[in-house]
Amino acid sequence: MSTKNVEIVAANGTEIFIPLNKLKKSTKNARKTPHSEASIEAYAASIAAKGILQNLVVEPELSDGVASGFYFVTIGEGRRLAQLLRVKRKEIKKTEPIRCVIDTANDAFEISLDENVTRENMHPADQFEAFKKLADERGFGAEEIAARFGVTPHVVRQRLRLGAVSPKLMQVYRDGDLALDQLMAFAITEDHARQEAAYERLSYNRDASTIRRMLTETNVAATDRRAIFVGAEVYTEAGGTILRDLFTEDRGGYFEDVALLDQLVMAKLGREANALVEAEGWKWTQAHLDFPHAHGLRRTYPHPVELSAEDQAALDAAQAEFNSLTEQNETAEELPDEVDARFGELEAEIERLEAKRQAYDPDYIARGGAFVILNHDGTVRVERGFIRTEDEKPQPQSEPAGDASERPDAESNDGQSAEDGNGEADQSSSDEEENDSLLSDILVRDLTAHRTLGLRLNLSEQPETAIVAATHALAAQIFYLGADVHVVDIQPVKTDLAGHADGIEDAPTGKAWADRHGNWARQMPRDVTGLWSFLAELDHDSRMALFAHCVALTVNAVKLPWERKPRAQATADQLAEAVSLDMTGYWRPTVRTYFGRITKARILEAVREGVSHEAADRMADMKKQEMAEAAEQLLAATDWLPALMRTPKTVQECVEQSPTDAATEAHANAYADAAE
Repeated sequence: MSTKNVEIVAANGTEIFIPLNKLKKSTKNARKTPHSEASIEAYAASIAAKGILQNLVVEPELSDGVASGFYFVTIGEGRRLAQLLRVKRKEIKKTEPIRCVIDTANDAFEISLDENVTRENMHPADQFEAFKKLADERGFGAEEIAARFGVTPHVVRQRLRLGAVSPKLMQVYRDGDLALDQLMAFAITEDHARQEAAYERLSYNRDASTIRRMLTETNVAATDRRAIFVGAEVYTEAGGTILRDLFTEDRGGYFEDVALLDQLVMAKLGREANALVEAEGWKWTQAHLDFPHAHGLRRTYPHPVELSAEDQAALDAAQAEFNSLTEQNETAEELPDEVDARFGELEAEIERLEAKRQAYDPDYIARGGAFVILNHDGTVRVERGFIRTEDEKPQPQSEPAGDASERPDAESNDGQSAEDGNGEADQSSSDEEENDSLLSDILVRDLTAHRTLGLRLNLSEQPETAIVAATHALAAQIFYLGADVHVVDIQPVKTDLAGHADGIEDAPTGKAWADRHGNWARQMPRDVTGLWSFLAELDHDSRMALFAHCVALTVNAVKLPWERKPRAQATADQLAEAVSLDMTGYWRPTVRTYFGRITKARILEAVREGVSHEAADRMADMKKQEMAEAAEQLLAATDWLPALMRTPKTVQECVEQSPTDAATEAHANAYADAAE
């Protein structure tokens, strides 16, 4: 047989260079699970930067005992695949010489297994510190290190941050007393003293979310209304620093300099307040982070006014164009961009002109002011129409005063009488006082007591008039300052809900209540002595609606930890049932409103109850933040509410209630699978 094309096999243990295209995958390789793309990428990056650091071990391919010129890779298949990837990227040629060691003495399968079994990866802590050393001593940036080791720059930044954790905590991690996710939580800050102090404070609960919360408790999250209002760019330009968590979705990080942030917030609110004075002409404005409920000022409201001819014409034209566009695009499945934009412009113009139908009296503006407040969502809220005591006219009680809850001293102007247009009210009052002075105090009390009893007897037989009298008493105290005109001794007491639920005034329900109250205030007669006539002339439905509004203002079902009022809470349940309260129309459980504020056990309990046991089981191993977000998504498709928010159902309603919709269940299961 000719030996022209027969390769001569090198001796065992010989180190030779073999062209890449002469190397083959060995069928005797003990590793059956393919190398991951990430590992091949890492090999390729390392080889490109440093060359092949470890020789490949090969055995010659034999055909009938004769060498074919090809070699099977016993050890180093990952490096072979990395070089093939570099060929594909045109970094090297397919004939690139690869340094190999010939092994014909050992069993190929056994040494392949030995290679994978007997080696031990370095401890992650060693890797973190080694990456940091490359950065500190050699000046490599994250991108450079990433390129040399085949990982992403983000992964490098994570490892560098972990490498910067306190050496004390790193040793605890090496000793196995800290898990990797806990070490990641400590790495949210590079301050070793804070890390170690937080570690010392840890009790039995060493959950990563607890550690993060401890390390950021003095910071402000980027989702906070103050951070949203000021913005990260303005804050950092002013010298502020932002703490970033490289291991979780931190939603913009944490603002570390809270004092600076608050300073920037108040400065911006102050500018908004000054601009309001210039734009609208108020005598004064005040900027506050939260609404100052104890201001003690009377509030006025705008009243209906006629639009000017020019504004009315502009409104008619905008409304006509809006209607025309609506007709033209009735059948369109999707509006063209320019049409959609025009709809937005017309809606804004119509809203602007409609707002002009309500205006404050110029005298109120000249004497009054406004509060500029920061909303819960980071936007500005303006509350107008407040009159300071020193700016009041001689008869302040004759003007609607807004919500009595805004006035802690509602009787501060007692003794000042209301006055109608012709002064008859004061004259009548003076005549009565003159006649009363001719009688003894004991006799006056005696006579008026009998008259009061007569009023009670007659009123008890006339429910409609009783409604007028009760509404008059409530409205006089709610909408007027110091208006001591009511004869039915009912006193409305309102609990300030903003003191119990942060941001409740900014919620849709809070805005809806404020709009409803403002609408009634605008309808009230300016002189309180005209209130009875106003109520008597209302149609029955309107009168009952105002009565209901005034009564509703006094409802207080807030549960306080130091109060024990089980019977009152039972009554609240009965009231909820009577008015068919469905809180799903007013409130939904989210990470911010509920799930982020309860334990993992309660989150899982909610998912079991609202979705299924299977969905909860799939979430059991999630971290707290991920679990809260998953629960929000799962339960968004349901009507689940916490027990405190539910309205009791009768037995019949429970029987008739339909089971969970199949589509909802399918959605929940699909989301849970994806989250898992």
